[in-house]
Amino acid sequence: MIRPSKRRFGGAGPVRRYRSAPGNSFLNIRRLIYAKMHDGAVNFRGGGQMKQCWIQSQRSLVFFVCALLTLNGPAMAQSSFQWPANIKAAVSLAYDDALDSQLDVAIPALNKHRLKASFYLQLSNPSVGARMAEWRAAALGGHELGNHTLFHQCSGAQPDRAWVQAHRDLESTSVAQMKDQILLANAMLYAIDGKRARTFTAPCGDRRARGVNYLDSIKDDFVAIKAGAGSAVTPSMAALDLHAVNVHAPVGMSGKQLIDLVKAAAAQGTMLNLTFHGVGGDYLTTSRQAHEELLAYLSTNRDTIWTDTFLNIATFVQTQRAPK
Repeated sequence: MIRPSKRRFGGAGPVRRYRSAPGNSFLNIRRLIYAKMHDGAVNFRGGGQMKQCWIQSQRSLVFFVCALLTLNGPAMAQSSFQWPANIKAAVSLAYDDALDSQLDVAIPALNKHRLKASFYLQLSNPSVGARMAEWRAAALGGHELGNHTLFHQCSGAQPDRAWVQAHRDLESTSVAQMKDQILLANAMLYAIDGKRARTFTAPCGDRRARGVNYLDSIKDDFVAIKAGAGSAVTPSMAALDLHAVNVHAPVGMSGKQLIDLVKAAAAQGTMLNLTFHGVGGDYLTTSRQAHEELLAYLSTNRDTIWTDTFLNIATFVQTQRAPK
């Protein structure tokens, strides 16, 4: 058996130390470590997939077992989530703001490669009214029309935001106003595509209206929400908050750089979230060539890389988390 005793280490408070008694087996020590992870017997510190492990013990075998558990920890956590058969990663291609280049360049390229994507419409953009038949056709073709608000409110207090108009500044817009406008946007999108299930992308990735997180007020109205800049590759599917998914805007990236992100997601078994704006035109532009190279790679590797709308991917993630 293992007999615990208390001792103070370096002023860090009481830490439990486990002294091994004769006859302990490898299995018993392994069971002990699992059982005591939550009462302070095993301490994990540091970031990333490799973590240091301290166990207050005199037996080197315990350190060896702890090292094995630490190495296997991320894999064990990730193994609780499974993509469909043979799929290594999912890729969500999103296009914000309802820009002309998305209708003229992005959608024809996606259709050529038989790939589906998500288009987050700023409903006040003239392109929505002037080219509504084309947006409706995109939805009928399997692409997602997502909510990107009516007026694309962002915080003018952030760096390089001189372009934010005073009447569309989150610093002077209340949470109640944002919620009302976002729900109205859902109704307008329903009039375009006839669908109720919806996802949302926060303009500029900003989450606060007058200093309060407005996304909390709309969580129940969306299957999933993209908000905030961060790593393009999701670190862990098991830990992913579907209502706070980080996105990456690949402005000016080459086709190789974009493909390398796909490979990184596949290596981790997670997902890649890319948010484009202009493609071969407009602003925050990705070149036609880079975009085409990415789509060609995704098409060629469709047996192992699942490219789909954010709505479909998020719905699948939800089913994986549902009680079996």
